[in-house]
Amino acid sequence: MPIVYGSVVVVAVIVVWVIATYNGFIKGKNRVEEAFSTMDVMMKKRYDLIPNIVEAVKGYAKHESQTLEAVVEARNKAVGSKSLEERVDAEIGFSEAIGRLFALSEAYPNLKADAQFLDLQSQLKNTEGEIANSRKYYNAVVKLFNIKVESIPSNIIAGIFGFKKRSLFEINDEAERESVSVTF
Repeated sequence: MPIVYGSVVVVAVIVVWVIATYNGFIKGKNRVEEAFSTMDVMMKKRYDLIPNIVEAVKGYAKHESQTLEAVVEARNKAVGSKSLEERVDAEIGFSEAIGRLFALSEAYPNLKADAQFLDLQSQLKNTEGEIANSRKYYNAVVKLFNIKVESIPSNIIAGIFGFKKRSLFEINDEAERESVSVTF
């Protein structure tokens, strides 16, 4: 009889552990999705600013159509990306295109003094800061989720219920990692 009671207790402990671990994965998955959604909202805000910036630049830099087209193309690719991996790659290209756009603005003093352009540039700068913060939060949540997916014994539950590692939102391009030179 004590063996039966002991077996029941062991089974009950295992069932409680499985339920608690599964629920932990569900909470982690939902946090990852919420963090990505927050980041996605900020990126959409940035996508919405770009056409206005491109229009402001067009008036001053008519012969720079290749740069402007590259910005619009990069924006459309980022907006249309389906998976996180596609989004990360598209965001890298989009960030590079925005950098080229603002480098272009340096060549046009009248553009740099235009109030509408300056306001749009300021809005974009604030949005970029919000995106950076949301990326940090997303990556922190993903890191915690991935640790749980890979750690023993929770990796057993992850395998049984199909929880997989999530991708971090990180820079893959070495040029993006290089320091920016600022001269006055």
